[in-house]
Amino acid sequence: MLNTFFGHTVGKIFKATGVGLQSPDGTDLSHAQMNAPTVVFHRWRDLFAVLINPELYFGEAFADGHITIKNGNIYDVMIRIMGEVDDDPIFILSKIWAKLCLPIFVLADGWSPRKSKDNVHAHYDLGNDLYQMFLDQDMQYSCAYFPNPEIGLDQAQASKKKHIVNKLHIQSGMTCLDIGSGWGGLSFDLARAGGSVTGLTLSDEQYELARQRQKKNRLDVEFLLKDYRHEIRQFDRISSVGMFEHVGPAMFNQYFKQINRNLKNNGIALIHTIGRPGPPQRVNRFIAKYIFPGGYVPSLSQIAKSVEKNNLLITDVECLYLHYAETLRHWRIRFMESRQDAVKIYGERFARIWECYLAGSEVGFRKKQLTVFQIQIRKKNSPIDMTRDYIYDQKTSGMVNDDRAHG
Repeated sequence: MLNTFFGHTVGKIFKATGVGLQSPDGTDLSHAQMNAPTVVFHRWRDLFAVLINPELYFGEAFADGHITIKNGNIYDVMIRIMGEVDDDPIFILSKIWAKLCLPIFVLADGWSPRKSKDNVHAHYDLGNDLYQMFLDQDMQYSCAYFPNPEIGLDQAQASKKKHIVNKLHIQSGMTCLDIGSGWGGLSFDLARAGGSVTGLTLSDEQYELARQRQKKNRLDVEFLLKDYRHEIRQFDRISSVGMFEHVGPAMFNQYFKQINRNLKNNGIALIHTIGRPGPPQRVNRFIAKYIFPGGYVPSLSQIAKSVEKNNLLITDVECLYLHYAETLRHWRIRFMESRQDAVKIYGERFARIWECYLAGSEVGFRKKQLTVFQIQIRKKNSPIDMTRDYIYDQKTSGMVNDDRAHG
């Protein structure tokens, strides 16, 4: 009876994608096509749960070891199945629940300085050892830029920083605010391009390592353990890379009001954020629960609305889809190569959660369910460039960082 029910529901999705599905009693509900993986469920309750909320309960069952994957790994499954679930009517319960909850989540996703600090601590203060397992040598934890898909991760991250420095059109002596400065890599490149840089972070671990690196670099950079809402000075340039995802839609207007307050009249701001190519949606509950508490992926319409409300002007938008897919591919491979080290420090369940997170995120960008927005913003009375040539003029590029976070 149960095999028949799940054969016509969950099994239908697996058959359509060529992925094998085996029920807890060993029955094959879907036979894997050649070279495709097979997913083995060890408990009936997980099959029921997947019908209600596939994005959360499939990941949890995998993390808890209640799912086994034969002839492949979690990425091999997700690259075939993600997207198919969204379009199939058998997950109607999940879709109804998501629509009912969307207004609640949007209203709830606005964070006070104290809550923002707690959210950052939950992810970024897991320990620098974790991030050194899979990030590039400069510790860039955001989308790299691949002008050539064959280049390595270190070169692609250097290209990303150069691309941002160029978009900010930095000239010698300019003051720069780096909101969400991480381990300091972009702040150092802004300084090398001629800026006097203030980097803000809420992560204790990032702050300490960034300060250690600054002692070696001796560039014009100051790192502060400070919420961006508490900064009162004005700057010629503002960068915000991989931070806007933590603001929450209820705080979008306050964020851009702060950008307006901190930006000089002729200044330029560059916002680099993961985004949705379609309309606003509820955040992925697995990611929200286990990876980025308080995280929210904005749509371009949400961002533009808040920019307009705060008397700012969008002067350039670039969307990076496959760039982040390639970045995540490098991270996933590097993490799997260091997986045993992660297990020793954090445990098997943690390692499985991060496998799921990295694989699912990569697939999301490959299937264009997610993108990255690089949005250049100015005040309405600011001078505007006639062309975008300065972005690609190598003479204005920032220097590649020779310092390494491992050192």
